Amino acid sequence: HLVESGGGLAQPGGSLRLSCAASGFDFSSYAMAWFRQAPGKEREFVAYINWVRSTNYADSVKGRFTISRDNAWNTVYLQMNSLKPEDTAVYYCYAHSLLRDYWGQGTQVTVSS
Repeated sequence: HLVESGGGLAQPGGSLRLSCAASGFDFSSYAMAWFRQAPGKEREFVAYINWVRSTNYADSVKGRFTISRDNAWNTVYLQMNSLKPEDTAVYYCYAHSLLRDYWGQGTQVTVSS
């Protein structure tokens, strides 16, 4: 079970921090990721962090977004800085293991002046 929060409206150049609270599985042993889907487009990868905190980012967000995790709180975060209108999308949290995967319900991020 994954529940995202922190979405909303931001101005270009602004910041938002998304959170994803996990429950019902061994969070510390799962790789976590964020994906996003803009209207009329396919869902795309944004950022990834594994159980030893190695990270990977889409080229479009590298240097602007930071993914992190807090295993004590079973939560993964996405700090988004220098936001652009093209970052507007529904952002989804994703948990992956060899046994099964989980998706959150998504949180809307809108970047507009």
